[in-house]
Amino acid sequence: MKVLRQDAARTRKSLLTAASEVFAEKGYRDATIADISERAGANVAAISYHFGGKEALYGEAWRYAFRESIKTHPPDGGVDESAPAEQRLAGQMVALLRRINDNRNREFWISFKEMANPTGLLDEVMEEEIKPLRRRTLPLVREVLGPGNLEKEVRFCATSIVGLCVIPTLINMVEKRHDGSDNESLRVDDIEGYAKHVVTFALAGMRAIRNNSKENMSTHQRGSHEE
Repeated sequence: MKVLRQDAARTRKSLLTAASEVFAEKGYRDATIADISERAGANVAAISYHFGGKEALYGEAWRYAFRESIKTHPPDGGVDESAPAEQRLAGQMVALLRRINDNRNREFWISFKEMANPTGLLDEVMEEEIKPLRRRTLPLVREVLGPGNLEKEVRFCATSIVGLCVIPTLINMVEKRHDGSDNESLRVDDIEGYAKHVVTFALAGMRAIRNNSKENMSTHQRGSHEE
């Protein structure tokens, strides 16, 4: 019985791995059960047995790819929780950049294909997994900015940070045939170097916003006293 359970677990994992690869390459609509089962080295019926069908497998494949990716690239970037806020935010940015630019990453490309050709099948699964990461980022951005900033500024900064991390991946996809000789190309081949740049760029921008907020508060207070 134990051997059967181990075989079933191996088959399930093989199907999840194969499905995450096929969905990342083709998207939900163009991926077929036959493609996935062949790549997994499993019988077509195994997908129905383990997942009930293609729709359920789609969600589970994304969840599996996401968790594997998070396991490889922990969201804190290896920065201790007791570190200053700017260092913790920098760790998160570097971890995100490394994660979505990892050649083994599948969840980002499944998500990208889903956005390009929506099915709605991943909405609940993605929200469930991504929400905890969002909960980590927004409070940290607030901490870096300090008191006195509007919630809108906090969200703008968080959105800017994510954008800085995601855009190079999309640019690299568009310019995937670029050989590095075009000086006008925006392709990013040095992810580690770009990660350092993003951290410097984003934190400098947030310091400017923080300083501007302090100046506005000071001006407002002076105006109140004069009145």
